[in-house]
Amino acid sequence: QVQLVESGGGLVQAGGSLRLSCAASGRPFSDYGMAWFRQAPGKEREFVAAIGWRYSTQYADSVKGRFTVSRDNAKNTVWLQMNSLKPEDTAVYYCAGDPRFRRAVVIDRASAYDYWGQGTQVTVSS
Repeated sequence: QVQLVESGGGLVQAGGSLRLSCAASGRPFSDYGMAWFRQAPGKEREFVAAIGWRYSTQYADSVKGRFTVSRDNAKNTVWLQMNSLKPEDTAVYYCAGDPRFRRAVVIDRASAYDYWGQGTQVTVSS
């Protein structure tokens, strides 16, 4: 059974930084893409960033240049480094696991991901 556990959320002032972690278990981590999504109150879940099994990455336009997604296959962990945070980044952030073995492309659709963490709250004050 695949399990994803996020950590690292919290309260930060605008302009600050946070690093989210997602620890995965239950399958060979290196063979699958991973992604981060977020959901703000009253809004739909939206794509933030993704990293494929071959380390290709994709970012939402709203976070390009500020956020960086990375992975360490030896630690079964994916990170989201968030810099220059803005109040509009406030949301619950979710880690997601791609169910497809060695998918050739990085996917930004939430419907493509079968495995989800419990979420971690990020609050950016102005």
